[in-house]
Amino acid sequence: MPASRGCTTPRSPGANTLLHVRDLTISYGGEPVLERASLAVGEGSFVSLVGPSGSGKSSLLRAVIGLQQPLSGTVETTLTPAEIGLLFQDDALLPWKTARDNVVLGLTLNGMERGKALAEADTWLERLGLAGFGDRFPRHLSGGQRKRVALAQVLARRPKLILMDEPFASLDAIVRSRVIRDVVALVEQSGISVLLVTHDLEEALTLSDDVYLLSQGPRARITQHYHVPIPRPRDPVLSRTDPAFAPLYERLWADLSRAVDHRAEAA
Repeated sequence: MPASRGCTTPRSPGANTLLHVRDLTISYGGEPVLERASLAVGEGSFVSLVGPSGSGKSSLLRAVIGLQQPLSGTVETTLTPAEIGLLFQDDALLPWKTARDNVVLGLTLNGMERGKALAEADTWLERLGLAGFGDRFPRHLSGGQRKRVALAQVLARRPKLILMDEPFASLDAIVRSRVIRDVVALVEQSGISVLLVTHDLEEALTLSDDVYLLSQGPRARITQHYHVPIPRPRDPVLSRTDPAFAPLYERLWADLSRAVDHRAEAA
């Protein structure tokens, strides 16, 4: 059953749209940080929301999962909360549980029998290159390994949509590249949709089918929508060599710079 949050009359998303944000305005202390933002995430698509710090990117994600009440607008989805996964910059691993039990916990909380949950956890840890690491505690894992465990937590629940908020920002360049490559491969194989919040323009273009650009806050607005014509399946490294990448990156950078400069002049 479609769900809707916000202040306007709810309307169902389109047939192939899992998430539709319509005219969303979010305010803190009476001052709108985000104003009349609209975007859509289709089935099997990877969408990024980029913009400078303070433009309301994370606030929009919080509104999607019901942690932020918008001043106006709607968040419409055909999904249940159990069908939406969350992957944030800081992992949510419990330090007193092993990697395997951290994955198992989310499954058993959703009603899966423990024996089946253990097998499912081992399957996903192996798929993410962590076979043999299931008995290790988070403190005995590297940053990249902890991120993979957090990803296994999400994927093991088989969501239809994953919301990501700067999930790779804390990783060094080499580890980040490897984790991103694995994320892209798994998402493409499973048909999961993703809404990624990032300030990294290169990351957004190498991962996404569509990119939305937010202006500088306060009263940030979505000012541009770009379709990324790089074919799939994708290699996030080789995508940078695609003929479409450089001109699109230059356009996105110019538009972002213009939006920031305009806000600075207005102030």
